[in-house]
Parts: sequence; C-alpha cells; structure tokens
Amino acid sequence: MNKPIPCSNEFEDNVTQCESWLHLQSLSSNTEQLFNETKQRLVEDPNSLWQFGFEKIHVDFSKQLMTEQVFSTLQKLANERQLQKKIHDFFQAKIVNSTENRAAAHWLLRGDHFRDINHQHLWSDEVEKSLLKMELLVEKLTQGHWRGYSGKSIKDIVNLGVGGSDLGPLMACHALENPIIKEEAKVNVHFASSIDGSQLAVLLSQLNPETTLFLLASKSFTTIDTFSNAETAKRWFACYCSNEKLIIQQHFIGISTSIEKMDNWGLPKSNQLLFWDWVGGRFSLWSVIGLPIALKIGMEGFKQMLKGAYEMDKHFLNEPFSSNLPVILGLIGIWNVNFLNIKQHAVLPYDGRLKFFPQYLQQLEMESNGKSIDLLGRRVDYSTCPVIWGEVGPNAQHAFYQLLHQGTQQVSSDFVAILNRYDEIEEQSSKQSLKHQHLLGLANCFAQSRVLLFGDDAIENTQNRPLYKTHNGGQPSSTILLDELSPYTLGLLLALYEHKVFVQSVIWNINPFDQWGVELGKVIAKETLELLNHHNLLANSFLDSSTLQMINSFHQKVK
Repeated sequence: MNKPIPCSNEFEDNVTQCESWLHLQSLSSNTEQLFNETKQRLVEDPNSLWQFGFEKIHVDFSKQLMTEQVFSTLQKLANERQLQKKIHDFFQAKIVNSTENRAAAHWLLRGDHFRDINHQHLWSDEVEKSLLKMELLVEKLTQGHWRGYSGKSIKDIVNLGVGGSDLGPLMACHALENPIIKEEAKVNVHFASSIDGSQLAVLLSQLNPETTLFLLASKSFTTIDTFSNAETAKRWFACYCSNEKLIIQQHFIGISTSIEKMDNWGLPKSNQLLFWDWVGGRFSLWSVIGLPIALKIGMEGFKQMLKGAYEMDKHFLNEPFSSNLPVILGLIGIWNVNFLNIKQHAVLPYDGRLKFFPQYLQQLEMESNGKSIDLLGRRVDYSTCPVIWGEVGPNAQHAFYQLLHQGTQQVSSDFVAILNRYDEIEEQSSKQSLKHQHLLGLANCFAQSRVLLFGDDAIENTQNRPLYKTHNGGQPSSTILLDELSPYTLGLLLALYEHKVFVQSVIWNINPFDQWGVELGKVIAKETLELLNHHNLLANSFLDSSTLQMINSFHQKVK
C-alpha cells in the first residue's frame, strides 16, 4: 500500500492517496462484515440511528452500509479535501467554473443576505430589473392583460426549452400543481422540448393561436432543439395571421443571457427576460427561467420556493459536517461509489407529484459530475458520478424493483416521501379515502427500504424457502421526508441535491459547472444534417461505415 500523504492546498495530490481515502478502503474491504454490522446496529442500538431534521425536511441515513467509524472517516476526508474552504469560496462568488472562468452564483437569486456580503460585481440593478420585469409579466399574463394578435387574452403558454430550460420548470410545475384547491386556471402552462416536434405537434392540434404564447427559454439563444420548435410555431401562426412582426410581438417572449441574439430574432425589449452567465443552465429555475413556475403557482409561491432554497443554503454554509444534510448526502455517495463499488443510484419518490424529479436529478447530477478530467487537467483513476435513474415508487415496484431485490447488481437508492397530504379537502368521505391511499404509499415506501437492506431478515419464518423466493438484502438507501410538498419544501429539497453535487465534485476534484461532454455531439449532428439534406455530399464525407449505411438507408426510404 502506498504511504498516506496529506492533500495539498492546490489538490495537486491524487485524492486516492489521501490518508482518509486509504483508511476508507480498508474499512470497505470486508463487505459482508460491514453488512452484518449495519444490520446489528439497527436492531440492537436504536441510539445509533442517523436521522437529521432541518426546517420541514428530515433525512434518514440509517440504512446505509456503514459504521460510526466510516461516518467519522468520511468527514475527515472532507476536511482533507478542504471542503469548508471550497464551500466558502463558492458562496463568496469566486471562480469555481475554471474552464469557463466564472462563478456559479445561482444562489444569489435566493436570498438578500448573500447579496450584502461582497457580490456587487455580480448583483446589479440590471438583475433587480429583470426579476421585477418577470413579476410584472406574471401579473399581466395571469390577469388576462396580455392579448394576442386578434385582441383576445392569452390563455395557454408553451415553454420551448430543453435541458435546464425544461426539466426544472417542468418538474416544479408538476410537483406544485394542486387541482383540489386551485381556482379555475387563469393560464395553462405547457412544455415542449423534443427536437423531433412530437410534443409540439400534439399541442398545436389542441391550442388556439389567438390565445397562445410561447416562451423561448435558452441560455445561449441558439439551442437547435428550442429554435426548431420555435420556427414551427411561427409557421403555425402564419397560417392565421400574415403580420410576422405582430406575431412575434404578441406571442413570443425570450428568456436568455444574450440581448443581441434576442434582438436579432426580432423580439422587442418588452418581450425579453435576461439572466446571467453565472447562472448555469441546470441551476437556472431560480432565475427568470422559472417564469413557467411563477405562472403556475403565482409569484408569491415562486418566492417561497426561493426562500426554501435560501434556508438550505445557510444550513450548508454554516452547519457542522456531522449534521450538514448536503455534506452527509454527498459523502454517502462517495462511500457507495468509490468504496462499495456501487455505480447505479435510483431515485424513488413515493408521490405522483414528483414524477419528473428523477429526470431532473439525472441532469443535475450526471451533467455536473459525469466527468473524467480533474481540475488540473489530469484523467482521473477513480469513479465519479453514478448512473442516476428512477421512477415514482409505486409504479417502479411493478417495473424494476425485481432487479433491486433479487438482481445481480448493487444499486443505492434515495426514497422521497411526503408526510402530510389531503388536509385541504373539505368533503370528509373523499378526504378519508385519499388519506388512506396516502398511508398505503408511505407503508410501501418504508417497507421497501427495509426489505432492500435486510432481505429475508425483514420477515419471520423464512426457513425451507426455495431459492427463487429468497432476498439477500444489502441494498443501501436513504429516506428523505418532507412535512408537506409546498413551494418552500420543494426549494429545500432541490437545494439539498444541488449542494450534494458540489460536495462530491470537491472530493473528486472535478468541475461540476461545465458540460463540455454535450458539445461534440451537437457539432457532429449539424454536420450530419447536411448529409441528410444533400445525398451528393456523402462521397466526400468522413464517416464510419455504420453511420454511412444509416444515411444511405434514409435516402433510399424517404422521398
């Protein structure tokens, strides 16, 4: 074994040579013993349960395959990797996105306190004006004061965006919609992201062009997915109104960091919402990209979501590592990925309102930490982000839980559940029935995490069972409980995962705020489009035989 060395201030040393990392390797060497110690701890020592509460969020880490010694050593590793300093630098708006030479300061949008420290180089009157403009647009649209080309009030708003300009707003709008208590919708919010036009085709067949408005949400304002949909929308309007300038003025709003590109597209200044390059795409729902959320739940609801995230920001900045929820969640992920060799992570919300939460986390985590080059430009020799996947828990139980319980692969999981629901229903019979269904969901959530860890030990009388009925257990999980699902608690939850991603990036010494891995595919796609449009160019193209054959098949089959 290599001699342990302290990690330097500049992270010049490989994390795998840190003293705590080597200690964790030795602690993970006997997984069967670790499994047995974890089960014994939960059965015999209730005082060792790891359950932490903060505001209206509660997290149970008890069913992770680790001991007190592992937990303590993970915190030592965080100290060796100077996590506290890195958190401080992050909240001082220092340059943490090294490849693009900028800060990642989306958290500035969430609380006044942070703006008062020393961030005037980022926070300006222009930021304030943009957020105020968003608020005025929400009021104008929801009060029916924005009218289309024929003079009728806008009733339907379609968000055209992809990635962070779609996943965050879509997830939040679905999570926070409450048809039980809301009044008749003042505006309806829809989403279209697919480049093939399939989502938009369905929407255009259902919507009235006189009362429909499109949001063009794109940080760069060049995203081909978004603008292929936007051009189709313009042609749709042209079938009903020949005045293109009027159509753009009354039926399109741009949301971007580029004033120039919004100008070039023909959008008047009144239809432009600006945000800044220190707001990364997958962290942008807190900015004017969150306009669909504000339209769905109201501006006050949107501000409550910001407030929840702000409270988690303060917790992350100030709480000791031993009870710091994002730090613990991040370190547990390090333990599972790098020491228990668990390369898949399932996100399992037991509430249908969180249907799009796993998809949101797929981008947040895998686009952030799916990296193999460290901050010094070296290829890493250790694993980074696991594959993230998941589904609403009750549906997943009838789909892939078979693999979780009896498959050949280890998968770590996060269960997410809401403790209180349906209190707002006045009719007692329906209320009682729906509350019973809610209890069924919670029972399944709690039972599944128990069986995943304990296997057959979770039940009595397992003797003489055939092998195909046995459950080995040993699948670790955390359970995150929210008192209720509200804008405030959703803000807490989303910021928790954002900061978890940052913690892991520090340990792995990678940049979580760029995404160069997605760029090459876009470039090649543009070149390939030319070949699909012009068959005669194939002869001089530099293509592999597989791609060449597929393009030839297209030209043979499609006229």
